[in-house]
Amino acid sequence: MEKLIFLKYGELSTKKDNRNFFIKKLNENISNVLKDEVTITYDYGRMFIKPKDDDFSAVLEGLKNIFGIHEIVIAYKDKNRDIEVIKNNLITLLKDKSFKTFKVEVKRSDKKYPKDGMTLRKELGAHILKNIPNLKVDVNNPELTVNVEIRLQEVLYYFTSIKGLGGYPVGTQGKGLLMLSGGIDSPVAGYLAIKRGIKLEAIYFESPPHTSNEALEKCKKLAKILAGYNMDIKLHIINFTEIQEAIYKNMPVEYLITIMRRMMYRIGAIVASRQKAKVLINGESIGQVASQTLTSMSVVNEVVKIPVIRPVCCFDKLEIIDIAKKIGTYETSILPYEDCCTIFVPLHPVINPEKEKAREYESRIDFEEMIYRAIKNEKVITLTKERENDFTDLL
Repeated sequence: MEKLIFLKYGELSTKKDNRNFFIKKLNENISNVLKDEVTITYDYGRMFIKPKDDDFSAVLEGLKNIFGIHEIVIAYKDKNRDIEVIKNNLITLLKDKSFKTFKVEVKRSDKKYPKDGMTLRKELGAHILKNIPNLKVDVNNPELTVNVEIRLQEVLYYFTSIKGLGGYPVGTQGKGLLMLSGGIDSPVAGYLAIKRGIKLEAIYFESPPHTSNEALEKCKKLAKILAGYNMDIKLHIINFTEIQEAIYKNMPVEYLITIMRRMMYRIGAIVASRQKAKVLINGESIGQVASQTLTSMSVVNEVVKIPVIRPVCCFDKLEIIDIAKKIGTYETSILPYEDCCTIFVPLHPVINPEKEKAREYESRIDFEEMIYRAIKNEKVITLTKERENDFTDLL
């Protein structure tokens, strides 16, 4: 028998005529992550992965952060489909496992196989009970599920699986630009966008000396965590000091945040256009702070034509925190380093800003020249995340 990994597609199986496009992209993403560590083959219903050096733990670590995978299965394959061989293979595979209750599941991809699924389940279950002592069948809550899949040219045996991230393969929906701050919300928004197949780049606004180098390093760390799901991530760093100081000196205090965000959106839209990104993405959640009312969002959105998506807009803070903890960004996000969105925050920012007033206040400064300089002097870095092995207990 040959030990291997196979993947279940989940949502991709609903794509019908476009399925091959999604599966080829998934294959490409897996190859980019695992490089020369594996050989990959796939057919209509399965993708098979064989580690070249039998390092299954490293391969599993790489697969767990790849979107488009519904389930990761550690399996054994044998081309002999004779029922007596199947029985013997099961005993060989099960004899060293520790369990007291089990059930057998049989899937027949080959409908012409001489025995039906129900007959096979009963026969295989009886054989296991006869040859391994002190076992009981429990069809509702077994310690071990024995899966046997009879395909056209082979039989698959598997007992262990890992839940995948689901979603769509990264890049199937084009590119988006994430407005990444050092807070909790924007990394979660980025993660959710990646899950829907968007390949992310990110933009970060720094304002030295008002923001520290520690704040920048914090953002880089968050971007690096997202890179683990995004294959890699290109981070655009914009020096926002000149613009932010001009806003602070020339605008009414209650409009500081509104005007600041309008400037950030203008810059983000230009950078997105240059990078062929189709959307801006941010971590705004409706009503969470004064600048995130529907009226504020409308006033800020006015300055760009590019679509803006807000993946966490209808989540409450506790829901966002829960996702942040699961994806590994929370502990970094709560580090106490201020970014552009938290410095110079007025005590009473306007909750329902007016577009006409925002335009009037902006006319007091030559912001187009400042935006041009900020983009001209941007710094761009590409970040990747190293993998660690932690699946040895499943092998």
